[in-house]
Amino acid sequence: MKSETQKIVKIALSTLVLGLLLGWLLFGGSKGNATEEHQHTSEVSGETIWTCSMHPQIRQTEPGDCPICGMDLIPLENDNGSELDPMAVSMSKTAMQLANVTTEIVGKTAPVKLIDLNGKVEADERSIYSQSSHIPGRVERLMVNFTGEYIKQGQIIAYIYSPDLVTAQEELFEARKVADTQPQFFNAAKEKLKNWKLSDNQIAQILQSGTVKEELPIHADVSGYVTEKMVNLGDYVNKGKALYQIANLNSVWVLFDIYESDMPWVRKGDEVVFTIPSLPGENFKGRISYIDPVINPMTRVAKARIEIGNAGLRLKPEMFASGTVKAKQPIASEAITIPKSAVMWTGERSVVYIKNTTSNGVNFVLRDVTLGPSLGNGFIVKEGLQEGDEIAVNGTFSIDAAAQLAGKPSMMNPEGGPAMTGHNHGGMKMGDDKGTGGSDHSEMDMGDPGLENKTDHSDMNQRMTATATFKNQLKQVLSAYLELKDALVNDNAAKSNAAAKKVLSALEHVDMKQLTDKKAHGHWMTISKEISNSANSISKISDIKAQRDHFKHLSAHLSKGVKLFGVDQKIYEQFCPMADNNKGAYWLSTTKEIKNPYFGEAMLTCGEITDEM
Repeated sequence: MKSETQKIVKIALSTLVLGLLLGWLLFGGSKGNATEEHQHTSEVSGETIWTCSMHPQIRQTEPGDCPICGMDLIPLENDNGSELDPMAVSMSKTAMQLANVTTEIVGKTAPVKLIDLNGKVEADERSIYSQSSHIPGRVERLMVNFTGEYIKQGQIIAYIYSPDLVTAQEELFEARKVADTQPQFFNAAKEKLKNWKLSDNQIAQILQSGTVKEELPIHADVSGYVTEKMVNLGDYVNKGKALYQIANLNSVWVLFDIYESDMPWVRKGDEVVFTIPSLPGENFKGRISYIDPVINPMTRVAKARIEIGNAGLRLKPEMFASGTVKAKQPIASEAITIPKSAVMWTGERSVVYIKNTTSNGVNFVLRDVTLGPSLGNGFIVKEGLQEGDEIAVNGTFSIDAAAQLAGKPSMMNPEGGPAMTGHNHGGMKMGDDKGTGGSDHSEMDMGDPGLENKTDHSDMNQRMTATATFKNQLKQVLSAYLELKDALVNDNAAKSNAAAKKVLSALEHVDMKQLTDKKAHGHWMTISKEISNSANSISKISDIKAQRDHFKHLSAHLSKGVKLFGVDQKIYEQFCPMADNNKGAYWLSTTKEIKNPYFGEAMLTCGEITDEM
């Protein structure tokens, strides 16, 4: 009985151990397998998402091209919480290369403002002489018959018949008869001839010949080139009448226009490096010797004068000149300066992206900065940056798009939040033409934001009063501009040259006198000058990429002119965010269809309508 009970206990224990072993094998092993399977599934489900840096609403599971603009898609970086700064947006090296992101370390330099100047060569006013007749009479012979002829001092340039001269010679002969008894009469007769600029030698010749000379030769008082002929054969002239204008061109002036907004920066003694279009490949230098103390009320410019030698007479009056002056800023010490391409503007804020490198990779953080004066190709930074900071100087738009997509602080969303879809372009609202809305890119091309010493264009978003004649003339400029735009769409540089010349021709026929309002007149002066400069550059270059760079500037200013004055025609303002190295650029069109002049056939339909005028 006892042995049987022990046997039953042993069987029960064996069964329990066997059950526990089987349970461990089944459930313990399946748990491990389940974990492994879950991890594997997670890896499969975490596939890479591909997006477009310009159009963050595009998301695909495979690499390829953006269906909107055709740009290569980039991998979407997963925010795995490994970033040290939750406000930073991380970018891989591949993404930075695709977005063409470059950086630069901030440093201090002596701030210098680059100012572009336009002017032309003029004769030195101090070397211009009016050759006049010293006696009254009739012009019997002209020895110099056309302008441009060179004459030497003492050369006979004309012969004058003068009844007064005949009478004076007769008086001289009569006075000579009593010269021994009344020498004062003889001396008085000679002095009368000397008052008419006859030399002692000429008077001696008259006395020696004993005959009255009916024609008196006029001798050149100076050497130089005849710039103006003021008399013709047979004309009667009075004493002191100017016969010729003579200029000595051994030295000339180059007069540059300085606009009112640039006046505080240009000083006497500044060096100007300039070129002459008709003398390609040559650079000239000179220092400003004089600046007009009064601004021209019509053109709003003052003249800055450079005196330069003219060996070989290569510089001729009325030649155009283009120069650059490095104006020193009124800042005692060195200041932090950054390139213009590093700054993004929102209308009220200026921001840059700071680069940080950690063990987890590269990331960028948005930072507000306070800008000082513009340096032409850069800005002085008053606040927000320190020496040694590394900032993005190219591809900032792409970084900002990635920040928006990741819900991090961005240009138009400083607090961060859900990713925005579609084009925003700095917070501009389509169809809204008021205040902060609309496609007002005046700060992008019409001036430098945050500056105090610039021309006031704050009212350039308001419609100005213009006559129907002026609007029609502006419409002709727009018509020529549309031909230029179509030529760039078709990648035709030769037609772009021709169309740019049409723009210049149409611009010359715009009558500014039609603008009676002073503000409107001043705005058009600024706009027309910039349009002219851009169109002139396009007309002279055959590189279509360079033409498109100037077209961006031309479009911005013509768009402002159309908004200010109107052309009695529906116009669409269109925008491509990828133009100008991903900085974005605008153009005007009379149709809603997108035909991109900045990329042509390579990316014809990239863009959108941002405004309707």
